[in-house]
Amino acid sequence: MRRLCMSLVFLQLIGACLSQFPRPCATSEGMRTKECCPLWDGDGSACGALSGRGFCTDVVISDEPHGPQYPHSGIDDRERWPLAFFNRTCRCAGNYGGFNCGECRFGYWGSNCAEYRESVRRNILTMSTAEQQKFISYLNLGKNTINRDYVIATGTRAQMGENGENPMFSDINTYDLFVWMHYYVSRDALLGGPGNVWQDIDFAHESAAFLPWHRVFLLHWENEIRKLTGDFNFTIPYWDWRNSQTCDVCTDALMGGRNSLNPNLISPASVFSSWKVICTQSEEYNSREALCNATGEGPLLRNPGNHDTNRVQRLPNSDDVEFAVGLPEYETGPMDRFANMSFRNVLEGFASPQTGMAVSGQSTLHNALHMFMNGSMSSVQGSANDPIFLLHHAFIDSIYERWLRNHQPPRNSYPRTNAPIGHNDGYYMVPFLPLYRNGDYFLSNKALGYEYAYLLDPGQRFVQEFLNPYLQEAQQIWQWLVGAGILGALIAAIITVIIVFARRKWKRNQRKKRASSYGERQPLLHSSSEEGSSSYQTTL
Repeated sequence: MRRLCMSLVFLQLIGACLSQFPRPCATSEGMRTKECCPLWDGDGSACGALSGRGFCTDVVISDEPHGPQYPHSGIDDRERWPLAFFNRTCRCAGNYGGFNCGECRFGYWGSNCAEYRESVRRNILTMSTAEQQKFISYLNLGKNTINRDYVIATGTRAQMGENGENPMFSDINTYDLFVWMHYYVSRDALLGGPGNVWQDIDFAHESAAFLPWHRVFLLHWENEIRKLTGDFNFTIPYWDWRNSQTCDVCTDALMGGRNSLNPNLISPASVFSSWKVICTQSEEYNSREALCNATGEGPLLRNPGNHDTNRVQRLPNSDDVEFAVGLPEYETGPMDRFANMSFRNVLEGFASPQTGMAVSGQSTLHNALHMFMNGSMSSVQGSANDPIFLLHHAFIDSIYERWLRNHQPPRNSYPRTNAPIGHNDGYYMVPFLPLYRNGDYFLSNKALGYEYAYLLDPGQRFVQEFLNPYLQEAQQIWQWLVGAGILGALIAAIITVIIVFARRKWKRNQRKKRASSYGERQPLLHSSSEEGSSSYQTTL
């Protein structure tokens, strides 16, 4: 608890802001001034300064040396991020966030961002049918809705002109925004000339930032879907693939089954069969010295299980995960894909989950799932095209969370220097703007406002994974239950009315029969009555 409180206090000191190229900054003026401090609509001031939400400030980067994997300098826009584009950005105060400090940082809500709320990410296989369908509909909505806040760069900073006279930015839908970001962070470095690239570079994979970067990526994706749908209870579900023999989520009811006519395609019964992928043709971009411009490049591909079995011998199991979680060191040695006994390297899938030693020519744990899908998800730069990417990385993030809780590492366990470029503690994550430092997210998700259902205590887990889906199903059919109840009440009322009228009619008939019989005996009654009456009166 003490560590959590310290983390919360620390996070209040860093400004949370989301994503690549906020729309107000993607202009000639923004490129010329190198300033990205948009106005907040709430008070009309830059970064909401008049309301104390934040202020525009110079970007101060870390100059700690990086490792030898990337020997170049000054040729790639991602070096010393984000100085190639901006040297002044919003720094948000307290719990405020967003590119203009007009939102709240992760885990906080309300007009003043004072309410801490913990959301729960759940296993997609235990969610109710209605919840599963809602998730899929949100994915499709994101795929078909232009993002209102962010744009992507379709050219390098040099191609935009010294003073930004040729800004090269483009609209993009909300889902593909994240596909493009994942491409951009992992693309090859353009060295000048067709096909002249440096491939051994990746600002989000193969080193220490792999887990913190993807944690922020998922949080940002979750936030954008909430804004798009207005459903602020939405969370990304996870797929617990431990001990699976096949792709449990590859059904038409979930992420799309296999096309019976072409096993590399998605079943036409799934909405994902109509999706077009982007950023999958890296060799073509390199030959043109260009960036992916988010043009559709064909259908989503997936053929789970028909992969190279020499590279992936089996899907990961529980023992693999437990071995990784038990490793005490987050990063070791060269801090890249050749690191031995490194939790990060074993979980990422470059080292054996039996021995902890780096292996070449094989993919384990995280990497194994990507290769097993045998399609769009199997190439790093384009892998986020497949929505299974989200389910998979949410579960990877939960394993990262387990390791953090088990070992409670101090901040200095995260490498400050000599990690591959982009992975040191103080390096700002590419391509987020304004800025997240890698080391700032080397902490429990409790400080970020979310939890995983299977990590809850048994009572809470029962509510999340069993009771809530039942109540959700009941909620979906309550209209029918009410309708049936009303109809039943009407029928019962009609039957009651019929019975009442029938009973009254029967009573009237009975009275008539009695009256008829009474009239025939009347003389005797009169005679008796007269006699009795006389005696009585006489007696009285």
